[in-house]
Amino acid sequence: MANEFKEIHIVGGGLAGSEAAWQAAQQGVPVVLHEMRPVRKTDAHHTDHLAELVCSNSFRSDDYENNAVGLLHEEMRRMDSLIMQAAAKHKVPAGSALAVDRDGFSEEVTKTLEAHPLITIERGEIEGLPPQEWDNVIVATGPLTSPALSKAVLELCGEDALAFFDAIAPIIYKESIDFGTAWFQSRYDKGDGADYINLPMTKAQYEEFVHDLNTGEKTDFKEWEKDTPYFEGCMPIEVMAERGPETLRFGPMKPVGLTCPHWDEKPYAVVQLRQDNKLGTLYNMVGFQTKLKYAEQTRIFKKIPGLENAQFARLGGLHRNTFLNSPKVLDGLMRMKADTRLRFAGQITGVEGYVESAAMGLMAGRMAATERKGGTPTPPPATTAFGALISHITGGADAKTFQPMNVNFGLFPPLEGRVHRKERKSAMSRRALDELTSWISELS
Repeated sequence: MANEFKEIHIVGGGLAGSEAAWQAAQQGVPVVLHEMRPVRKTDAHHTDHLAELVCSNSFRSDDYENNAVGLLHEEMRRMDSLIMQAAAKHKVPAGSALAVDRDGFSEEVTKTLEAHPLITIERGEIEGLPPQEWDNVIVATGPLTSPALSKAVLELCGEDALAFFDAIAPIIYKESIDFGTAWFQSRYDKGDGADYINLPMTKAQYEEFVHDLNTGEKTDFKEWEKDTPYFEGCMPIEVMAERGPETLRFGPMKPVGLTCPHWDEKPYAVVQLRQDNKLGTLYNMVGFQTKLKYAEQTRIFKKIPGLENAQFARLGGLHRNTFLNSPKVLDGLMRMKADTRLRFAGQITGVEGYVESAAMGLMAGRMAATERKGGTPTPPPATTAFGALISHITGGADAKTFQPMNVNFGLFPPLEGRVHRKERKSAMSRRALDELTSWISELS
């Protein structure tokens, strides 16, 4: 029966493309998933797996009652998300956050898609716009869209590219950490209470660390890259340090909610490490995205108490990210106004974050499958996390100042009536899940 439908082509095998392929195929529509790796490699990826996690291994908060990204997790679970299924199978301790063994996760997604009878995976770059005979296409090429495709898309929509840089945090071998200084604890003892490795600093050590970040040798930019801004949610640690001597102490290095068992006095600042693989042998430096040169990273980070003998499985790095001016060039069904056979998903649309990217892939896959089966897609209510993101990128944001956005409750319509401030988030979450349930029932 499935062969009665013409295939949908999906360009890009990241989180968004992988989720889109799964969703469309689960609706009974054949899919051809195009991934350019390993035929064309990127500077950020290390494997040929689909849905490879390039930066952090965290999907952030899993608290669906009080956190917008946690709510998005739950909405995705209720819509048979492949990404959420794989994350559940390869979860690692991370307090109240959802973090995964990055290799196990991407291998799981790859294996599942390869085994699906309606999904064909083709390796190779799509140069320029997809062929005209592909009449239902999802472009989910993410932050590392190939130059040829990026140029063709931007010429079509008549917009200049917006761009920023994403930085990557280092990963450390646990066995090389000194636990005479370090200790296990989650901030405020959340989660299992001991999901993070903590490294304390005195005031003098912190001040020296900030000085080293400010004076350390950084990666040089090409001329055309120099005016490209950073995304606030993935700011290199040395860029944060430049904003003021106390910025880090009130950001990723805040000492609140933590008690050092080795010191009588309270640490002035704390570096946290989060488990990066299921075996618990690798830990990444939370908030330590960096553009410092490799030698400088090793020199400076080994000054952190507990990391004097640290061995790095991976040092930090930098990669370029591009995105569309979606409020101007996309319609409410995530299609390009200039060529509606092209639908976009993932980071290229201007959502930021693993989960947000995958969620837009989920929606794109469902919409494309509905169209292929002769139906008319209906976006989810704007009161849901899905709907809030779609509404934002397809018209809710100001096209003149559009920048990448994580899901947050500020994107949701206000609640009706008076609700106490402390109860607003949970009330928004309840409303979202109720309305999502109603919307899903209308689809079937």
